[in-house]
Amino acid sequence: MHTDVLVIGTGISGLTYAIKLAEISPETSISLICKTKLDDGNTRYAQGGIAVVSNFKKDTFEKHIEDTYNAGDRCGDLEVINFVVREGNERLKELINWGTQFDTNSNDALDLGKEGGHSEKRIVHRKDQSGAEIQRALINKIRDFKNIKYFENHILVDLITDHHTKTNYNRCYGAYIISTDDEEIIKISSKVTVLSTGGAGQLYTFTTNPIVATGDGLGAAYRAKVKLEKLPYVQFHPTALVPKVKGETFLITEAMRGVGAKLLNHEGEAFMRHYHPSADLAPRDIVARSIMQEIMSNNHKHVWLDATHLEESHFISHFPTILDSCKLVGINPLKDLIPVVPAAHYSCGGIQVDKNSKTKLDGLYAIGECSHTGLHGANRLASNSLLESIVFSHRAAIHTSLEITKNKLDEKFFSMIPAWEGQHFSSKEQHHLTKKLRKELQETMSQLVGIFKTKEGLIEAQKKILSLYHETVDLYNNNKMSSELCELRNMVSVAYVLVNQAIEQKENKGVFYNHEYVK
Repeated sequence: MHTDVLVIGTGISGLTYAIKLAEISPETSISLICKTKLDDGNTRYAQGGIAVVSNFKKDTFEKHIEDTYNAGDRCGDLEVINFVVREGNERLKELINWGTQFDTNSNDALDLGKEGGHSEKRIVHRKDQSGAEIQRALINKIRDFKNIKYFENHILVDLITDHHTKTNYNRCYGAYIISTDDEEIIKISSKVTVLSTGGAGQLYTFTTNPIVATGDGLGAAYRAKVKLEKLPYVQFHPTALVPKVKGETFLITEAMRGVGAKLLNHEGEAFMRHYHPSADLAPRDIVARSIMQEIMSNNHKHVWLDATHLEESHFISHFPTILDSCKLVGINPLKDLIPVVPAAHYSCGGIQVDKNSKTKLDGLYAIGECSHTGLHGANRLASNSLLESIVFSHRAAIHTSLEITKNKLDEKFFSMIPAWEGQHFSSKEQHHLTKKLRKELQETMSQLVGIFKTKEGLIEAQKKILSLYHETVDLYNNNKMSSELCELRNMVSVAYVLVNQAIEQKENKGVFYNHEYVK
């Protein structure tokens, strides 16, 4: 099939981009590719909310800019930080106009929360279900547009580039997509392709990311020779619930510490005051490392989060999902301490893009967590991810509306793009081996490329991942492509680049911490 614009990924970035472009250019055909169901993905799991300056009596753009720059260990792009913070308020108003319902206070003003690293209350939220509420509103909104179509249960296999067309335009021409239902690969050609595929948390055994976060956009971009930047800057969320909830790692939002919850060690000591002046509201990288230090030095498996000071009415009104999820695993947070541990959470690095989300490959854009904009520096400030998404989605939509008009390639050219090759017979061993290799990769990344690293450990990880890479290539060359092989191929590619970049990095910055670089 052919479409003017192909959007791969349907979280806040992909949906916001599609809505904005459909408003600007109603004659443009837009096709959305969703890996599972339309309401799945990382956005749905975002509990905290969006960091936006809205209370101008107490807060300022300058404060938010400084907080973002400081949280990123003062190595973010100040120009990007500046326009993202300043444009956020207008983009938030659009979300509200599109039907997103955020919590308000008794004065009908936005009820603002505070999270680690923020100097003021500025987190716009919907209880502890902010991402799910945003996703709901955006899904309802896209159904207003006749020029938007979406396809569920499809995964990105590869981008279509000059390699496939035997041309030399330095362009992307769409993508090969695999159906998870019948595992057939289809060719979708497009004038513009947008990656909004999220992060790669599934590289780790313990992650707050959903099962779909396998770095698909990152892997495809790498194979298309698009530059990946700062991949070793993987942020670990400090507080994930230790017992899994329905088989998945459950995040305990930072907003709980924003209303006074305290981290305790097994002696009952509130230990964060020993590590940072802001104690429990220090930036995430510092809190995560401090927790791991406590765990390792005392040979325990977790620390505790104490939220027993909160009234039941406050828990029900602000953190109903956390309350219900804790109770599912036998914990009553109104009376019990909550066992927590850091878990892989967010990729601060990603596909290199400019200030309009355009990559160096013409016709290819990347937005959201899969991109590297320079906003986060070496560590993301809490609730800045959704902010980045809405600002860059808006900019990308405006820019691509102009890009489409410049594209002189006609439909005859697109029709000559070859179909996917390599639909070989799939061996019975493929499923078992793919699952085994994926587990080995996750264990290697968790043990050797986690919060704390060493040069020796990284070199060992490099060797193991290179071996896994060769085994995956062998599987790919001798089997019909499947959705699980597609994911493994992406994960191994991303891990390979991440570890190589980690070895090259010679100083500790933000979330990157190598024991050998400690002064």
